[in-house]
Amino acid sequence: MEILDVFWNALVALAQKSGFCNITPQQGFMIAVSFLLMYLAIVRKFEPLLLLPIAFGMMLTNIPGANMFHPEMFGISPDPAIAANFAENGVNYGEVLHNGGLLDILYLGVKLQIFPPLIFLGIGCMTDFGPLIANPKSLLLGAAAQLGIFVTFLGACAFSLTGIEGVDFSFKEAASIGIIGGADGPTAIFLTSKLAPQLLGSIAVAAYSYMALVPVIQPPIMKLLTTKKERAIVMESLRPVTKREKIIFPVAVTLIVAFIVPDATPLVGMLMLGNLFRESGVVDRLVKTASNELMNIITIMLGTVVGATATAENFLTVKTLIIVALGLIAFCFGTAGGLLLAKIMNKLSGGKINPLIGSAGVSAVPMAARVSQTVGSKENPSNFLLMHAMGPNVAGVIGSAVAAGVLLNIFG
Repeated sequence: MEILDVFWNALVALAQKSGFCNITPQQGFMIAVSFLLMYLAIVRKFEPLLLLPIAFGMMLTNIPGANMFHPEMFGISPDPAIAANFAENGVNYGEVLHNGGLLDILYLGVKLQIFPPLIFLGIGCMTDFGPLIANPKSLLLGAAAQLGIFVTFLGACAFSLTGIEGVDFSFKEAASIGIIGGADGPTAIFLTSKLAPQLLGSIAVAAYSYMALVPVIQPPIMKLLTTKKERAIVMESLRPVTKREKIIFPVAVTLIVAFIVPDATPLVGMLMLGNLFRESGVVDRLVKTASNELMNIITIMLGTVVGATATAENFLTVKTLIIVALGLIAFCFGTAGGLLLAKIMNKLSGGKINPLIGSAGVSAVPMAARVSQTVGSKENPSNFLLMHAMGPNVAGVIGSAVAAGVLLNIFG
């Protein structure tokens, strides 16, 4: 009998410590949300490379008793007392290393600004800036598409004027929400982890979800703001770009951006380092490693730990719903900003620029450029806008990084 009592008590203790006995309705809901995101990534193929690890990280962090991630160690909490203590003392790295779980250790790669710049290194190795160099005016379209960032920033700030408790955003939070309009996931993670880590899960999910929906969001706006005649404009072929130009470009851009906006240097610098690797033609092994193995490893870790920040406590708030709505506004205004400037440039050029390429100014590479090509070819089957749209598209990558640097300089 004594042995049976011991066995029974052990079973009771095991059951009491299990997730089944300790899960809250909020955690159960978050796990269901993670399943939805997995479905979107696997079945619908919405940005699967990052949405899938984000979804799985979200599931892991909401399992009761798993202790894989402790958001309070990084000040990620809606509790003002925890946020105030973190603001005063910062991260206790000794505690993280000795008492933290697996995802706490990996989150240091986000907190210390390691993962997003390394993602940019890989992007640089895979990006051809030739269309931008051949048509420097594309840089203006990439800049105009950042309109969504600043409009959404102002929109988020406006919620503070409503006086409604729980929906007011600080300037840092508003800046982090606004960066969704850049349509650049790593940039959004980079800025948010610095300014508003408590919103990282919500902002990352919104950013990558809307990036995946670019083919759905952009075409109606493109058709609304352009005429059939404008959409059918056939542009002249771009001039050839020399190897010397392609080598000088990343060095020149790094120096110019770093001197003007030093806070943007980690992202732009690594982006251009990767591009210099690509264009130099002398470090093929580094290019292959940065654009394949390294990029894949960092993507896995980055996505998983970003998903881990989406705990029930941080994610299930009114602010999350507002962030999702503002994210959509950011994408719409970013698309509209590029289109409207392209229409002006078309008028000034005497009808030689197809305004559709302006929508590619958002940083969703190369999806936004493909959408420009698709919409243009429907109006004129002989129209080939892809290379022309790639100019604003890669300019948008630079533009979003610069915008993040500006916001970090002001509010960081």
